[in-house]
Amino acid sequence: MSTTSPSTDRAERRLADLRRFGAEAAFIVSHGFDAYAADSMEGALLRNAGEHVLIKVATVVEKLPQEYKEQFPDVDWVGIMRMRNLVAQHHDKVNDDLMFRALELRIPGLLTALGL
Repeated sequence: MSTTSPSTDRAERRLADLRRFGAEAAFIVSHGFDAYAADSMEGALLRNAGEHVLIKVATVVEKLPQEYKEQFPDVDWVGIMRMRNLVAQHHDKVNDDLMFRALELRIPGLLTALGL
């Protein structure tokens, strides 16, 4: 039987999800920007995967307890949600360079800020 509260267990599972999504983002970035932006099936798959990773990260962030988020006032929680909304609702306005930079810098930066 667990000695932690259900909300703590949920938060820990979500943080584990963030670590996994960070690894997925790193895998996409490891192919390089040229492969990511390529006008090919491989490029399209990398871009689709990158968009999906960003949406998953933001979905997990949204579900983190507010008291947890308050421990990290320097994290741009709102910016993460805005990026997700842009990707999910305005697909035609997604910029490959911006998305790649989010995968390359913002997601790892979030994980570092959270100590993950």
